[in-house]
Amino acid sequence: MLSYPAAIPLSTRSLNHLAALIRTRRQQRRSRWRRLDPGRQALLALAHLRNGDTLTRLAAGFEIGVTTAWRYAREAIDLLAATTDDLATAMTRIRLLAYAILDGTLIPIDRVANQKPHYSGKHKRHGVNVQAIADAAGRLVWASAALPRSTHDLTAARTHGIIDALTSADVMTFADKGYQGAPSSVRTPFKRHRFRPKLSRRQKAVNRAHAKIRARGERAIATLKTWKILVKLRCCPRRATAIMQAILVLHHVEADRNAGRKWLIERRQDRGRLEQ
Repeated sequence: MLSYPAAIPLSTRSLNHLAALIRTRRQQRRSRWRRLDPGRQALLALAHLRNGDTLTRLAAGFEIGVTTAWRYAREAIDLLAATTDDLATAMTRIRLLAYAILDGTLIPIDRVANQKPHYSGKHKRHGVNVQAIADAAGRLVWASAALPRSTHDLTAARTHGIIDALTSADVMTFADKGYQGAPSSVRTPFKRHRFRPKLSRRQKAVNRAHAKIRARGERAIATLKTWKILVKLRCCPRRATAIMQAILVLHHVEADRNAGRKWLIERRQDRGRLEQ
């Protein structure tokens, strides 16, 4: 079998973070020997999550069995998912935002035996519903657990307690028409009903301004889906939540790295101005 080198568009910060979790777990379990060391196991899991490589291909590349590759990837995902922030913790950051953007997205999955709850009539495919909260700059702040795709966006937001948390924190939130019926702190566009007159010029202008703001939330969804494993999940739908939580942790690790780099560049620019 042929093999070739490949790249993962992630920093060593993500690799070191995951490897440290794996190393700590092995020390707690007093594991004496594994086929892969913590760094190699972390590399396998990152290739699976970021590049969407199948476990069969990764097993061949790392020269281990498919079952071992599946077990290593599952262990790494569970370790990352265990460190993710819940909504109450995330609200400490969300309260400080000028406003939040709430949106739901479909994560496609394979067809399953109990397919009716996971079938989306809108998208004509099977999937799970994930609710995402973004800030005013379009950066992903938090993502919810996965629910069957037949769940309505407003129902999903209420099930996760997102609506209640945003309302109690008095955070202005922009959302699409799927969230109409939420409290007044959640701003939705005007919707034309069947037996009502057309929207006025003012209402259309408000909807256009509203759409420009919500477009930044779509940027956060697009950032989330750069993780190729989310192109189509080929696992049990019950595993979707752990995968989403693991990706959210790694996303924040990368975002903190980029924020630190941006701060360093700004410091250097300020120092250059002072020297001039």
